[in-house]
Amino acid sequence: MRPQTMKQDWPAAARTLSEALPYLQRYSGAVVVVKFGGNAMGDDDAMAQFARDIVLMRQVGVNPVVVHGGGPMINEMLDKLGIKSDWLRGKRVTDKATVEVVEMVLTGLVNKRIVQAIMDEGGRAVGISGKDDDLMVCEADDPELGFVGRPVEMNVQVIRDLYNAGIIPVIAPVATGMKDNETFNVNGDTAAGAIAGALKADRLLLLTDVKGVKNKAGEVVTQMTPEEVRAMIADGTIAGGMIPKTETALAAVEAGVRAVVILDGRVDNACLLELFTEGGAGSMIRSSTPRVKPQTA
Repeated sequence: MRPQTMKQDWPAAARTLSEALPYLQRYSGAVVVVKFGGNAMGDDDAMAQFARDIVLMRQVGVNPVVVHGGGPMINEMLDKLGIKSDWLRGKRVTDKATVEVVEMVLTGLVNKRIVQAIMDEGGRAVGISGKDDDLMVCEADDPELGFVGRPVEMNVQVIRDLYNAGIIPVIAPVATGMKDNETFNVNGDTAAGAIAGALKADRLLLLTDVKGVKNKAGEVVTQMTPEEVRAMIADGTIAGGMIPKTETALAAVEAGVRAVVILDGRVDNACLLELFTEGGAGSMIRSSTPRVKPQTA
């Protein structure tokens, strides 16, 4: 028999698994919606690690639902096709030609890359969009922006059917409209919030490229109530790109999501750290949460 040398980090790994037990029990059977996007989608190693985390979540009894974006890939394809993008108030004006490219990239290239990554890690996944089974029906968010949609009707039974069958749903934020043959591009965070709200999810994890919501001192605030978030928006503490993310969080909590966490998707195993460790990994927004001392960024 060949002797086996024990690595120094094995006892630490075993201790970590043991300490995770109450959290594994806590989230068994829970629905967790994860918004995935950003530069990590174009990095093979980051994609593989994300997929591995999602498969592990499913393996220990969590029902993960992945909603993704794909802005950089859309920009790249528009450039290749010579389609010029106009912008209004920081948002892309989406005409008929642009929305066709958006649908092609999101439901084809990006969606299937994520599905394949999950399958490569031993999971089962099916890629769909907001068009499938009328999952997400939209109307124009702003007529000046063209085919940019705001969800007005959600039909999420197809998602439940998938995760109840042991399959991880991967959803592209492309939706149908109220008219025949109408397609809308939906902001990924907005789509994730609407889906989480319709599912009454236990958690909505919004992966981003910052550590979380910061106070005026530049410290990450680990827990907040909706009232505190609104006050921070009103006084300018929350500004720029964090405003739409926190507004998505507020809408999701109001719709019945137990808690929303804005966290840094660049951190290794961010989703696992948030769900299965005591400290968590970002800024949690939930109703009636006691104030917690901010964590230095």
